[in-house]
Amino acid sequence: MGMTSSKQDTEVMAEINITPFTDVLLVLLIIFMILAALSAPPGFQKQLPKKNTSPQNITKSQLQHSIDVEVTSKNRIYIDGKEVPSERLYDVMATTVAFHQKHQPTYNTHVSLLADQDASYNTIIKILDAARQAGDDDVGFVTQ
Repeated sequence: MGMTSSKQDTEVMAEINITPFTDVLLVLLIIFMILAALSAPPGFQKQLPKKNTSPQNITKSQLQHSIDVEVTSKNRIYIDGKEVPSERLYDVMATTVAFHQKHQPTYNTHVSLLADQDASYNTIIKILDAARQAGDDDVGFVTQ
């Protein structure tokens, strides 16, 4: 009984089987895709508060330093009860803030924003920007 070896048996096999590695990577990919979908926050949902129609207990001194801005569902803007065209919003806001700061220097001016639920966000952003450019960063949303 002689032992013979062929050339094939003595060479080292240089192939790598990547099938199990690929399977593991695909399973991990699926797991991460599911986790990413579950942990991602939902999209930006627009829902402004409804208008408060009940009277509030506010003293006269509190109203003196408050600038009331109201936005209707048709995006009409009212500053202190007067309708303001959107193209003059920045000028009127600057004038109103300057007037309140001049006549009541001891008070901080505050912009109270009362927006209808159907008002567009573009209008709300313009009001916030107009108040900031006028030098008043104290803006609050009035809710019910």
